[in-house]
Amino acid sequence: MFQIQDRFTIRMPDDFHAHLRQGGRLPAYVRGHAGQFGRVLLMPNTLPPVSDLARLEAYRAEVGGALDTLPENERFEPLFTFKILPGMRGAEVEALARAGVVAGKYYPAGSTTNAADGPRSFDEVEEALNAMEARGLVLCIHGEDPEVPVLERERAFLPQVEHLLVRHPRLRVVLEHLSDARSVRFVEIGPENLAATITAHHLLFTIDDMIGDSMHPHLYCKPVLKFVRDRDALRAAVLSGSKKFFFGSDSAPHPREKKECGAAASGVYSSPSALPALVGLFDSLGSLDSLIPFMTERGAAFYGLPLNSRTITLERSPWEVPKLLGGAVPMCAGQTLEWRVARN
Repeated sequence: MFQIQDRFTIRMPDDFHAHLRQGGRLPAYVRGHAGQFGRVLLMPNTLPPVSDLARLEAYRAEVGGALDTLPENERFEPLFTFKILPGMRGAEVEALARAGVVAGKYYPAGSTTNAADGPRSFDEVEEALNAMEARGLVLCIHGEDPEVPVLERERAFLPQVEHLLVRHPRLRVVLEHLSDARSVRFVEIGPENLAATITAHHLLFTIDDMIGDSMHPHLYCKPVLKFVRDRDALRAAVLSGSKKFFFGSDSAPHPREKKECGAAASGVYSSPSALPALVGLFDSLGSLDSLIPFMTERGAAFYGLPLNSRTITLERSPWEVPKLLGGAVPMCAGQTLEWRVARN
């Protein structure tokens, strides 16, 4: 267990769920992860989506170009996913697997940003799921039912996941960005091939932080922040030692004007501040030792990847999170965090 100290070194963390977007702002969002994460799993809900070999190669080139502008010691390894669309054929999945994707992402139709083209049930993508199971690819799920009230969407989706697990007992499944205590319990008692990512913002904040005294659009995300009991269940899961829960930031930047408007886009731009904020949280809970498996070991194990060989040093040195980065407002903007990544 860590003793109270002002500086410590750990293995470089992984982020198993992040959005870098595309186009002119992508390099700025790449820099949001730079020097903090060894690997970043990139989500495919771009426009057009990363759903075939041509789009995968185009996006790989775009991300690679942005990474090439960084110093060698600040670059991360991008891990690529593809978007599962209705009627996707097994041959398409095979081609993507041969090209190096590690996961496919299932977005229920209308569930989140750029998900209007998503499937309405797992039945619509059975051939793709069979191919993924055969190839050992991970299925990442945005687990919400958009047909029910917003605070109930995550738990309402769980029966669909339960049915999926019965039909595909060898398919590795990750329920993304858990937000509900009932989802935590569902994963805890589920089979070994079921795991979940947990974000920094769902560990740090509740619905009262978003809309308690006034509306804070930069905390609006999907699934929405919920109650103290849900946040505490997520914290307990992370601290429990269970190998089923690991870090995925769901860092989802939007231009400031898309958040501070009459119809705010969903997403928290967390990558620039997630690691220091979580170090502060784990420190305050007296559980800095739990940070290591959560951010550096469990996700790699579930995905069948080696542990990162690089390390990172954190130091207790207060700093103020910038109010704007790359045109987006980062999580904890304007706040003072007690920990930072040490720059050598």
